[in-house]
Amino acid sequence: MAFATNPLSLSVPEQAFESWLRDSGYLEILDHRTTQLHKLNSSAPTAATTAPSAAPTTAPIPSTAPRRTPTTTITAIAYGLIMSLISSFATIFSLLTLNPFAKLTSSDFSQQNSPSLTSSGFLGSVDSYSFPSSSTQARMRVHENVKRFAKNYATLLILFFACSLYQMPLALVGLVSCLATWEVFRFCDNRWALDRFSAIRHVLIRVAQCAVAVILFWSNVQMAVFFTLGVGYIVMMLHASFRKLTPAKQLSKGRRR
Repeated sequence: MAFATNPLSLSVPEQAFESWLRDSGYLEILDHRTTQLHKLNSSAPTAATTAPSAAPTTAPIPSTAPRRTPTTTITAIAYGLIMSLISSFATIFSLLTLNPFAKLTSSDFSQQNSPSLTSSGFLGSVDSYSFPSSSTQARMRVHENVKRFAKNYATLLILFFACSLYQMPLALVGLVSCLATWEVFRFCDNRWALDRFSAIRHVLIRVAQCAVAVILFWSNVQMAVFFTLGVGYIVMMLHASFRKLTPAKQLSKGRRR
């Protein structure tokens, strides 16, 4: 994809060309280009090792030359499968060291063209997903998809938290109790004008905070929050890394549908 140097054109560096594709919205081209580059880089060593053997030779082949046996073929296939699995696991594990919110800004949550959860713009079809060919492509997909679907992932977190509270009624009672505690404090503050007694008001705030912390710990709200963050993070990373980068026009079409 690099521009060839000639007297009638300008030479564009690789990084500048990729930045132009990203800024212009041609993310699907950048995604496909990353896959093609990985295939070329992975096939280059194989071609280099097979080139000498493919060269014609005039010397007679000795009768004692080793022949390719079924055991050798099975060993080569097993070695290829093992290397492919190791490469796939390395790509998945590379996501653990990735900060998916590095390029996320507050304006991404206020996008008007963000598709809904049930639309084809967010879920897509079967052809909209593929295993990332390399860790570079996985990182690029995660960063771009998190920016695109920030509102969708936030909605999923809310749904997961509601489901966890449904499965843990005690945590729901604890949250309601905490809200009731702060409502009682606000009522007393307005009723007796505690802002005139700053020392008493400060002490009451600390007492209310301690009571809320005890209620949250007793009702295991932290477990519901931990479950929500864990499941939401896993779903977000899997969707963002396996979801292909698509043009913004397709996302808007999915939203209109």
